Amino acid sequence: MVYNPTKVDLRKLKRSVIAAQEAAGWAATIWFETTKEDAGQGMTASALRRGAHVVIAAGGDGTVRAVAEGLRDSGVPLALLPSGTGNLLARNLELPLSNLDASVEIAFAGTERVIDLGIVEIVRTNGDSEEHAFLVMAGLGLDAKMIKKTNSKLKKAVGWLAYIDGITRSLPELKPVRLSYNLNNGPERSMSVHTIIVGNCGLLPGGLLLMPDAKPDDGILDIAALRPRGPFGWAKVWRKVAWENGVLRKSALGRRIIDLSRDVKDVTYLTGTSLAMTVEVPQEFQLDGDEFGEAKSVRAWVDPGALSVKVPGV
Repeated sequence: MVYNPTKVDLRKLKRSVIAAQEAAGWAATIWFETTKEDAGQGMTASALRRGAHVVIAAGGDGTVRAVAEGLRDSGVPLALLPSGTGNLLARNLELPLSNLDASVEIAFAGTERVIDLGIVEIVRTNGDSEEHAFLVMAGLGLDAKMIKKTNSKLKKAVGWLAYIDGITRSLPELKPVRLSYNLNNGPERSMSVHTIIVGNCGLLPGGLLLMPDAKPDDGILDIAALRPRGPFGWAKVWRKVAWENGVLRKSALGRRIIDLSRDVKDVTYLTGTSLAMTVEVPQEFQLDGDEFGEAKSVRAWVDPGALSVKVPGV
């Protein structure tokens, strides 16, 4: 168990885990508490060295991402106890979000589903580089600014709705970003965007389906570039994401309407196994809803089948 002490009720959590482990006939669970210095990667490595058969992540998206990074290509499954604001992976895998006992039961008695990991190499302005994993989405531009400017106290009070406050705070800096990119090591191209998001999954909090074709186990990254143009550009982006993706795609008639509609050029979709991009001016960058500072360039690629996740048994 790798848990974030600021996100969980430890007494309640231990009571649930002990009951489930005894019912399943498992040995005692080993507990690791995350710190500012170690969000979970080092503790996960320690758990693997001690022979863990499952590693449970109890915390927000940052804790889940850190544990998944530590489990990459290990074959040891990750179990989720969603405890944060976004719970992005749990939402995309349709796992319980607020039922602790049900989540713990899945950890001990669920089946395993193999999914991909997204990997990024971030290059800073001083030339330093870092490699990290992501489970759901990595973003550069407005979405990363929004996350950086979201009030943490408001986030704790009202959950994902606090991101609206972050968007409002980011509006004064709302300028397009000029970047060059290549997809699948192809020819270099350029475009102006307000934000570009690389996704392993497509669903956001609030039921917003940003990338409707994204699947966590297809060996492909889905990319969405938001490029609002003119006075009604953001309205067109919202119509695409909230109306077409979120409503029309749910029915055969709706999908037919989408096919007959003129494409919304304010949202550009791409797919590939890798994407490299460089910006003229360093931009804020985020991974699974956590800010990761400014990046001069980013290279993202997919690691197919790199992670096993516990899901409800059939």
